[in-house]
Amino acid sequence: MLAKEYCDYIKRKEKPVIISHHMLSGLKEGQTKMSKSDPDSAIFMEDTVEDVNRKIKKSFCPEKIVANNPILDYCKNIIFPSFKNYTIQIKNVGPKTYSSYAELEADFIDGSLHPSDLKTAVASAINNLLQPVRDHFTNDSYARNLLATIKGWNDEIAKKKAAE
Repeated sequence: MLAKEYCDYIKRKEKPVIISHHMLSGLKEGQTKMSKSDPDSAIFMEDTVEDVNRKIKKSFCPEKIVANNPILDYCKNIIFPSFKNYTIQIKNVGPKTYSSYAELEADFIDGSLHPSDLKTAVASAINNLLQPVRDHFTNDSYARNLLATIKGWNDEIAKKKAAE
């Protein structure tokens, strides 16, 4: 998407084609997909541990409701495909290990898994998945400079759009 927007910016007629997979829900109520224009609606690869924790903590996750629940969307499409088993610390119960999304969803629907416990676990899992990416951009100077360049392009595009 960035390449396509950059082509608009430099007025290039031929643009890359974008093929997408499942679009994750935005973290706020009513968002059917994440939006890069609203940084709190999405988790980005360069987000810090604190960013992820804050975004997940304040995300929309209605108790016992599966439909349009972004935290469950993250569980189904990121966490379970990434981890064979997923352990959640449930307040006043202790740790519970889930081996499938269906198990987790059933507990969420019946109320034995509370949104606050789920959010804490999701933030931890997302941070574990992102840590190697963070390390790469911290330790590899080429990657760090490339990321800074891309962020610079994003800033240029945003400034141009704001001026229009």
